[in-house]
Amino acid sequence: MTDEGPADEKNQWQVVIVISDAPPKKIRHEAKRKKNLAKIRQRESAKAMDRLEKKNAEASFEIVFIGRSNVGKSTLLKALTGENVRTGKRPGVTLKPTYIYRDDLLITDMPGFGFMSGVTKDKAEDVKTNIVQYIESNKDRIRIAVLVIDGLSFEEIVDRWDERNEIPIDIELYSFVREIGIIPIIAVNKMDRVDEKDLEPLLDMIAEKYGYAGPRKESGIILAPVSARDKKIRPLVSALKNEIHKMKRDDLFKYLGNPEQKWKPDHSSEK
Repeated sequence: MTDEGPADEKNQWQVVIVISDAPPKKIRHEAKRKKNLAKIRQRESAKAMDRLEKKNAEASFEIVFIGRSNVGKSTLLKALTGENVRTGKRPGVTLKPTYIYRDDLLITDMPGFGFMSGVTKDKAEDVKTNIVQYIESNKDRIRIAVLVIDGLSFEEIVDRWDERNEIPIDIELYSFVREIGIIPIIAVNKMDRVDEKDLEPLLDMIAEKYGYAGPRKESGIILAPVSARDKKIRPLVSALKNEIHKMKRDDLFKYLGNPEQKWKPDHSSEK
């Protein structure tokens, strides 16, 4: 038996493992590229917003459309103006208004608000905040606010909020626009699903939920029952034209609904 001596040092292999926190060069390059693209998009977005604000500033008369998600705002606007209003792939994604331009008339579709599946409560609250801030910032230009509601589910929504001792956003926004001097018109949508005999009681109930007691037609609230899907929007067109007429802007009539539709002033709500 022989003793084995130490291995020949010349035949020893030394393995050196270098550990570095630095990412590979390719990864660093990709991260830098994405960062630069983000900066470019941010600059382009800022430029686009500046152009948009300048274009909006040319308008002297604005009508805003406000409502919960899925109440048919975009369909109603298409029936009213003939324009396809861009929407997000799913409710609650779009936080910015969409605009329709007609000479010095600006028609604005505000993002839908309220609870939406897949949208966080904070983001839903952001939508409401953005609507309020937009209206406050442009209150000198906004003359009319059309609040679109789903006439079939409105009572259930309001009662649910009442049970929590909270004011529904629909009613809160209605009061808000009135307080700052903007004329509110409530477009009660999906009336194609309501029997004719049930229409007046339904409108009376809606007026009561908005805080109007007594005879609805003497209260001053403007309710326009419509069916955006069927393009039956004459009550809304008449309500809009009636208010625009009071402001001596009959020249804007041609941009709302069928230009050939006959219209006469409604003096029932005038004091």
